[in-house]
Amino acid sequence: MTKAELQLVRSLADKRGRTETGLFVAEGEKLIGELRASHLHMRRIFALEGLFEGPEVECVAPRDMERLSLLKTPSNSLALVEIPRYRFDAAAVGRELTLALDQVQNPGNLGTIIRLADWFGIRDIVCSPDSADCFNPKVVQATMGAILRVRLHYMELDALLADAARRRTPIYGTFLEGENLYDTELTTGGIVVMGNEGRGISERVARHIGRKLLIPPYPADRRGSESLNVAMATGIVCAEFRRRAAGH
Repeated sequence: MTKAELQLVRSLADKRGRTETGLFVAEGEKLIGELRASHLHMRRIFALEGLFEGPEVECVAPRDMERLSLLKTPSNSLALVEIPRYRFDAAAVGRELTLALDQVQNPGNLGTIIRLADWFGIRDIVCSPDSADCFNPKVVQATMGAILRVRLHYMELDALLADAARRRTPIYGTFLEGENLYDTELTTGGIVVMGNEGRGISERVARHIGRKLLIPPYPADRRGSESLNVAMATGIVCAEFRRRAAGH
């Protein structure tokens, strides 16, 4: 392993480095195995001896893996992967269930939401430009491989949702003053907006939301936690949408 290789890997911890190189880091034997079998292109794999074979594989010593790893607990392998570019069809948004994330900035939350989308068969997530980067190493690890199957797009939600509203696409969002999720009519397609961890959905995005949803506490008049974690809330909402769709 050369000094240049180490510097390259280290640079990919930062979004600027990922943008300049077009690469992201994935760590761990299971994840890298899934990546190798996917449509994504592997540029380089650094691994302990005996884990992988191929021209792109470079065997390294355990002490070198400790230097390379971007995780708190070093893994046994690390891959440099080309960032995929997905075609985005704005006119198709909302035909199936689509998630829109407004300033979701915690990498762990974003990774969990991507994993949830994969579980519930949601293929596309649209993120505001100030949301966390989906190829941040912490996000990639938190997705547990779901990053291979869910397409993420970054763009201004204001214009996207305005266009969707003109096409009469159902647009949902979670609010403390919304209607009970379990009593509200839900469609099989549409856009579900989830907001920032502390501030919720911004005003400029909220103005396009026609159907405000509330995840009610139990019992309804109980006063406990002020709100739910955004990833938890996403899981509850997606599960209810899919439950209704299965019952149609």
